[in-house]
Amino acid sequence: MSSADLRRLDREIRHTTKKLEAVRRGELWPLNGRERRTMTRALAGGAYRVARGRSAGRAEQQIESTGSAAEMRLTAELSALHGERQRIVTEAARAKAAKKSSGWW
Repeated sequence: MSSADLRRLDREIRHTTKKLEAVRRGELWPLNGRERRTMTRALAGGAYRVARGRSAGRAEQQIESTGSAAEMRLTAELSALHGERQRIVTEAARAKAAKKSSGWW
């Protein structure tokens, strides 16, 4: 494998790590469309209930569960990227060792 593949994977790992940190801070930009819609719906519903003088308990629970689901999704994506990077590094080392052992000396 080439170092271009490693650079691409490293860039994806950095990007996914930034997304994960942003989700942990409560930012909305790293969420996918479905998660963003769910979060917006829960925010609007909770604001409506609070404006009417009622509790926004279920809306808060929905916001927390959506955030934790996004965090789990990004964590799984990050671990998959790390596994792929390790596979490429191992494969490159194996190819280099095979090439070296097939030489004259």
